[in-house]
Amino acid sequence: MMRSSELAALGRSRPASTSIERIGPRASVLRAFALDRVDELLAGMGRVVAAAPFRYMVTPGGFTMSVALTNCGALGWTTDERGYRYTTNDPESGRPWPQMPEALARVAREAASEAMFDNFEPDACLVNRYLPGSRLGLHQDKDERDYGAPIVSISLGMTATFLFGGPRRSDRPMKVPLQHGDVVVWGGEDRLRYHGVLTLKGEPSPALGNQRINLTFRRAGQRN
Repeated sequence: MMRSSELAALGRSRPASTSIERIGPRASVLRAFALDRVDELLAGMGRVVAAAPFRYMVTPGGFTMSVALTNCGALGWTTDERGYRYTTNDPESGRPWPQMPEALARVAREAASEAMFDNFEPDACLVNRYLPGSRLGLHQDKDERDYGAPIVSISLGMTATFLFGGPRRSDRPMKVPLQHGDVVVWGGEDRLRYHGVLTLKGEPSPALGNQRINLTFRRAGQRN
């Protein structure tokens, strides 16, 4: 018998070019899922960046991250010498993080549902900007209160190599190329797998030039 989430998926419309690539029991790459939403995603992101510009944050160990970031939603992810955490206010301006544009939240909900995670309501969107030479080391997403909700990650711009490992840092990660418009969704038993991004290099993107934008949606401050 099909699960309710599988039955619901039959009635959903997905972009004609989308294919689903399984990279774990509860982890999927939705190829080109966001490709027909790029304009509205970039417009929403532009409003976010105008209110809370990209910045390079410092890790608790004193290293400046090579990836620039900002946030939108009720909570925003930050790091400084005191550690990693979510905050309601932008530490640079003291104002609340910009509201998450509905266009962004809608794509995140639809992608989660396509990957069989229904009723996902993100309260945090981390916006990362990678330039050639930027990278993101292997890590787990453990600063959220709700591990029951999935993570939805939208890639825009240059092609990047996503590293998707196991529950231990020492587990050898698979290398997954992510192109403009691809979306990765993982949760359930895969929720705490180590992941990262190899050093960005290669050809410029026709859409965004020499950069990659990554929108990562989480439920950070509440439980289902």
